[in-house]
Amino acid sequence: MKTISLFLVALLGWGGHVAAQPGATETPLAVVKRIGDKLIRDTPFRYQLVPRPVGQTFNGLHVVDFGRSLTLGKPAVAYAYTHLTSPQAQTLTMQVEHNDGCKIWLNGQVVYEKEGDHSIKLEHEERSIELPNQLQLTLKEGANQLLIKSETRGNEWRVYLQPPSQKGAILAQKITYPAIGLANVPDVDPRVAKMTNWLIMGPFANPTTANARTGLRTAYGPEKEIRFGRMYVGLDSPVTWTIPKVDVLGDLIDSKEWGTNYHWNYHNGGVAWAMQHLAELSGQKQYDEYASRFCDFQLESIPFVSHQVGALNAVTSANYHLVNTPLLDFTLAPSIPFVYRLRQQPTFARRSEYVQFIDKMLHYAQNEQLRLPGSGIYTRTTPEKYTTWVDDMFMGIPFLVQASRYVTDPAQKKAFLDDAASQVMGFNEQVWDADANLYMHARYSNRPAKLPHWSRANGWAVWAMSEVLMNLPADHPRYKPILNHFRKHMESLARLQDKSGFWLNVLDRPDSPREVSGTAIFAMGMARGIQHGWLDAKRFKPAVMNAWDALKTQIDPDGTVHNICMGTMCSEDVNYYLTRPFYDNDTHGLFAVLFAGIEIEKMLNNQPPTQSGR
Repeated sequence: MKTISLFLVALLGWGGHVAAQPGATETPLAVVKRIGDKLIRDTPFRYQLVPRPVGQTFNGLHVVDFGRSLTLGKPAVAYAYTHLTSPQAQTLTMQVEHNDGCKIWLNGQVVYEKEGDHSIKLEHEERSIELPNQLQLTLKEGANQLLIKSETRGNEWRVYLQPPSQKGAILAQKITYPAIGLANVPDVDPRVAKMTNWLIMGPFANPTTANARTGLRTAYGPEKEIRFGRMYVGLDSPVTWTIPKVDVLGDLIDSKEWGTNYHWNYHNGGVAWAMQHLAELSGQKQYDEYASRFCDFQLESIPFVSHQVGALNAVTSANYHLVNTPLLDFTLAPSIPFVYRLRQQPTFARRSEYVQFIDKMLHYAQNEQLRLPGSGIYTRTTPEKYTTWVDDMFMGIPFLVQASRYVTDPAQKKAFLDDAASQVMGFNEQVWDADANLYMHARYSNRPAKLPHWSRANGWAVWAMSEVLMNLPADHPRYKPILNHFRKHMESLARLQDKSGFWLNVLDRPDSPREVSGTAIFAMGMARGIQHGWLDAKRFKPAVMNAWDALKTQIDPDGTVHNICMGTMCSEDVNYYLTRPFYDNDTHGLFAVLFAGIEIEKMLNNQPPTQSGR
């Protein structure tokens, strides 16, 4: 046994990991049930209370919320103070947004001033929040004093600031951001600096004249000197420097580098969807109960998450993607277990809430999600406007298929299914690399670039095509073109399978590591192809079983799954993909392995024909 294990270690070359195998005769269903059982054991579906984290690098959105700490309901002005500590002299662009009037000093010099009645307008994008105003900060090396004066008419009272977002782009040159906070402010105890980045003072009077309020133009004490241990004449009483209200936030429990099992995202929705299928195949309801708990937890979270994001300005707090995120990863894809449950269960508690939620997603799918001009396929603004990602074949198309089976109106059924089929064809035109017979991870609309053939991205295409083929009538005009493309892709993938049974993380780079999630999706797709007669069983069944044998080496008896590539942005740099971190139990891979085991179990039980069918 030791000799066999050492052989597998040498074969896999993954730092010596080979999972202990319970037995060669264990069925695929039994293997994936172990994964499902671990998910049930390990997923609490609860929030824990934590101190609000204090980000001390100025590389994201920072908020000073005067209204939560000072008097609201009448006109006033107040100040906020911090340091930006730069490792070098540099000019830094800063975005800013605020209600009413605002004035900003850097090292005693005014760098921004805007008067008037203003309501706060934040533009929520796919991976950022954009602020409408902009200024330049000329920072010296070391500590730089930043003083903000904010006016309110009595309603809103907040100031937002950030450097411009890179929208997730992988940059060739790293940006050097300054530190923000009170750590280097003389006479401020380090314990204060750990609690907050800001000191605030106010409220001060904001008098009315015939034409305007004059509080923004009136110089109060902090404009003359920054001095601690002194009282100033405030609006209603003496005031001095203090800190903003410190909030306690709800956070997800035991989050890893890749996340947790119950973040709101597509791969956790995918896990719930897989558990629904696992329950059907096994006849064991605990797997379906897991999926229902996931869905119910997210619905229950919406008011709480909205409160943290909106009222507390914790814009990147736990599950913030539940609100105001225009991206398929956080809209259609994680909603699949909701619509699937509606289809499968005529009655259950909270069904009306599910219906309301899915109604919003149906509208989003048809009317709100960004589409590529001239094509009609789903597209993105990250990292550049109109970037087409292969990922979105999975993020959007399976939901459209489920929607076509959920709605009752025949015209709607046809519209959703036609959209799904048309999108497959459109994506194939955009991101298929005909020279390699593989998918590039993405394509930019505004410039030519050939991105790498990332394994999981090719898996998303396999998954989407198979979902459409399983539901599209054989006489549909899109059926044969999609089937032909599916077969072409599968032939190309079969040729690239590693002798170990795995596929490489970058499919056509021999120096790339072997990876679990892509391997699982390809095995699933081939098993589906054999079951449905799309692929020749004699040709593809050995590839499926070799892949499954390989995958089993990465599944421990307790259900732990190893060597899953973490979530990945798109990049032209192949080295970015070659060096992506791999993790245990990352749900990107768990739901792929669950579906692979389910489909392979079905393939083995169905005794599929040896010749390809329709």
